[in-house]
Amino acid sequence: MNTFAADSFLTFTIAILVFFIGVHVNKSIPFLRKYNIPEPVTGGLIAAVFALALYLITGTEITYQLDTRDILLVYFFTGIGLNARFSDLVAGGKPLLIMLVLTLSYIVIQNVVGITGAKLVGAPTEIGVLAGSTSLIGGHGTTIAWAPEVIKQGIPNALEIGIACATIGLILASLIGGPIAHILINRYNLKGDKNEAPMVGVEFDKEASGTIDHLNLMAVFLTIHITIILGWFANHAVAAVGLKLPLFVTCLLTGIILSNLVPVLLPKMRWPARTKALAVISDFSLGLFLAMSLMSMQLWTIAGLAGPLMVILLLQTLAAVAFILFILFPLTGKNYQAAVLSAGFGGFALGATPTAIANMTAVTKSHGPAPLAFIILPLVAAFFVDITNAFVIKFALTL
Repeated sequence: MNTFAADSFLTFTIAILVFFIGVHVNKSIPFLRKYNIPEPVTGGLIAAVFALALYLITGTEITYQLDTRDILLVYFFTGIGLNARFSDLVAGGKPLLIMLVLTLSYIVIQNVVGITGAKLVGAPTEIGVLAGSTSLIGGHGTTIAWAPEVIKQGIPNALEIGIACATIGLILASLIGGPIAHILINRYNLKGDKNEAPMVGVEFDKEASGTIDHLNLMAVFLTIHITIILGWFANHAVAAVGLKLPLFVTCLLTGIILSNLVPVLLPKMRWPARTKALAVISDFSLGLFLAMSLMSMQLWTIAGLAGPLMVILLLQTLAAVAFILFILFPLTGKNYQAAVLSAGFGGFALGATPTAIANMTAVTKSHGPAPLAFIILPLVAAFFVDITNAFVIKFALTL
C-alpha cells in the first residue's frame, strides 16, 4: 500500500482548493444552494470520494496533517465571542435555557434510539450506545475517550465502530440542517432582520455595510490573536482548579468579556465586533476547518462496518429530524431564529459544533442574519453537553 502524506502547508492549500470546488459546484447545482448545503461540505465530500476512488483503484492512501485545522477552530470561536453582546445574552436567556433543556433531553433520546436500533439488528446494547450520543452528539473525541470502556464490556472493535458512526454522522449532519431550515422558512414565510450585521460571512447577492482593506483586516487579526493569548492563559487557570475545557471555549468566553468591556472603557477605539472584516475572517476559518474535516475522512475504513450501523444511523437521522420539526422548532419560538437554530441542531445532534455553525451560516447567507442563534448554540454545546453526556453514557453502558 502506498501513502501520500500532505504536510500542514499542503493540507491548507488543498483545503482552499476543495473549498472553491464546493463554491463552484454549489453555484452550478441550484438544488445545493436552495437547500443551504454549505460549500465546504460539498467540496469536502467530493474530495473524500476522490480519495476513496484513488484508494480502491491504486491502493494509495491520502493522509493530511491537520494542525492548521485546530488553529482555525480557535480563530472561529474567538470571532463568535468578539461578536457577542451582553444585551444579546440577556435577550437570549429564555431561548438559551429552552435550548439547553432540549439538548440535554435529546442526549437521553439519542441513546434510547441507538439501543433500540441495536436490538432491531441483533447487535449488543453497547453498539447502540456507541451509535448514540457517544459518537453523534459526542463526536470523535468522546468516542475515543469512551472506546476503552466499551472494549472492557466485550466489544473489541469498539473504537472502529464508534469512529465509523462519528464519521457517517458528520456527513449526515452536514446534509440535513440546510434542508430542515429551508422547509421551515418556506412553510412559515420567515426571514432575518436585514438591519442586523452578519455574525459570520456575508449574505449572498448583497453588499454588506462597511469596507475591507488591509488595515481593518490586520486590526481584526491582531484583536483575535490578543484574545487567543488571553484565552490561553484563562484555559490554564481553569485547568489549575480542576476544570478541563477546550481552548476554543475559553477563547470564546474571553472574546465575549473583551467585546463588552473594551468599547465601554475605550469608547474612541474602533472595535471589530459585527464588522464585515471579522465576519469574513470567521467565515474563512470555519469554511476551511470544515473542508479539512470532511476531505480528510478515510471512507474505506468504515466500509466494512457500515451495514447494521446504517440501519441504526438511519433511525437516528429520522429521530433527529422529527425532534427538530415537532419539538425544538415550536418550543424555541417558531420564528426565523428558531429555524436557524433548527439547522444548527441538526448539525450538532449528528455531527459537531462546527458542522452546526456551518449549517446556520449557509442559511443566514441566503435568508439574513440571526446573531442570537450563533451565541446560543455554541454556549449550549460548549459547557453543558459533555458533562451530561458522560453521565448518560455511563448509565447506558450498565443496561
